[in-house]
Amino acid sequence: MNLHRYFLVAVALLAMTPAFAQSKKNKKRGVPDRVINVDYSAEKGPMNTMIKQCVGAGRANEGLRADWQQQLAYVKKACDFKYIRMHGLLTDDMAVYKEDSKGNPEYNFQYVDVLYDYLLSIGIKPFVELGFMPSALASGNQTIFWWKGNVTPPKDYKKWEELIRALTQHFTERYGAEEVKTWYFEVWNEPNLSPGFWSGTQEEYFKLYKYSAQAIKSVNPEYKVGGPGTAGAAWESEMIAYCTKNNVPIDFISTHSYGVSQGFLDEYGNSGTVLSKDPMSVSGDVLQSRKEIATSTKPNLELHYTEWSSSYTPADPLHDSYHEAAYILEKIKQVGNAANSMSYWVFTDIFEEPGPRFTPFHGGFGLLNTQGIPKPAFYAYQFMNKLGKSELKNTDTRSWASKNDNGGIQLLFWDFTYTLPDSTNNQVYYIRDLPAKEKGKVKVNMTNLPEGTYTLEIFKVGYRSNDAYTTYLDMGRPKQLSRQQVEEIKKNNNGDAVEAETIHIKAGTPFSKEINMRENDVFLLNLTKR
Repeated sequence: MNLHRYFLVAVALLAMTPAFAQSKKNKKRGVPDRVINVDYSAEKGPMNTMIKQCVGAGRANEGLRADWQQQLAYVKKACDFKYIRMHGLLTDDMAVYKEDSKGNPEYNFQYVDVLYDYLLSIGIKPFVELGFMPSALASGNQTIFWWKGNVTPPKDYKKWEELIRALTQHFTERYGAEEVKTWYFEVWNEPNLSPGFWSGTQEEYFKLYKYSAQAIKSVNPEYKVGGPGTAGAAWESEMIAYCTKNNVPIDFISTHSYGVSQGFLDEYGNSGTVLSKDPMSVSGDVLQSRKEIATSTKPNLELHYTEWSSSYTPADPLHDSYHEAAYILEKIKQVGNAANSMSYWVFTDIFEEPGPRFTPFHGGFGLLNTQGIPKPAFYAYQFMNKLGKSELKNTDTRSWASKNDNGGIQLLFWDFTYTLPDSTNNQVYYIRDLPAKEKGKVKVNMTNLPEGTYTLEIFKVGYRSNDAYTTYLDMGRPKQLSRQQVEEIKKNNNGDAVEAETIHIKAGTPFSKEINMRENDVFLLNLTKR
């Protein structure tokens, strides 16, 4: 036996024993396991608005539906996303492109206009994804999804370039160059998933990108274009190297990441997804992407994660579960300032990649279900939107503290606990009623608050708190919901404060509050000065 190693282990255990003993004593005395100290006068800087920069949607044609538009307006008001990204802008159901009998292109942007006019009318900008291929311009007939997005390269790259130039020019004429300068143009979606999303090679994708970038910049060199929009943070270094070598313009890198540990392109959820145990899943990819950009020939490129979520399939009950809210906050906090945007995939379950869905809760990606019922994930974003403009210094790794100019202060904090049992997939586990275990108390201390009278509101997401799916389980998981059932679920999970009281703060007097925490609970404390 290695006596030296034995001695070191023994010393380490002895050193740890007082800490364990103290922890047990603290629990017996009721001392909180976790303390969050916030000093109103200790500003860190402006709050990072990346947290609400962009959100995803399924495909452009769905955006012509009244219920889709109503849900987006609701989400915009509650969460204030600045941009939205979606597939299928150029797919046949948007009627953008055809050719006459002589092979001459004909363009039609009427459907696109209806969609983009609506987006801008509610204060949300398009993050323009250029895809998929109009069938009249396609080199083959390979498609993806129920709505048959063509994933083949163009039969004529010059005609593709002319289409993108015409589209960009149309945007300029309709909305003005100053507006379009604020947009982003992303070329294609996940071309590295071949033959799923792109039947061509990497070389052919780079060719598509080159012709697209040329077209956009020919209309206005200040318009922003980027890619490769890959799955799993792939092709980033190769993309930058290609653009550098061939003098092709690029303004940002885009890619995607999901927090499951196996497979891809599983729109029906049949493979049995498993939430990754890696504590830095998703966020680790983002940090690595930023590192790759920083060490490249173009170190100042923006980084946009134009899709991310816990799981890549719209048939994963984790998306409906209360666990998702804590997961979202955990990952965005870990990312910090590494990304310019993190576009959650997606805002609504009105999403038809596997076809129209037949049940109200089916593991869809959305923040809202098909009937517009807010899921716990929705409240994670709503709570982040309630944070103030100035971030306050805070050493707690699972919280944000902020303040407004009017004397208000906010504290958003959460627990994230991985509870998925070994050898169990998401589709089996998260479909159940899953009571949360106790995680002890959190003590919040706030100092240097301006003297005055405040209203304290406490908002919460967790097991049976803004937890629509568990309410749905209590109803017996009906395959269809009546109007009354929809209203009942909404009423029981409406996001109202779980506690409200009036607080009087005297100069120099700290404010403290103890909160009972359970696994994957999320709390927002909002003090508003009267």
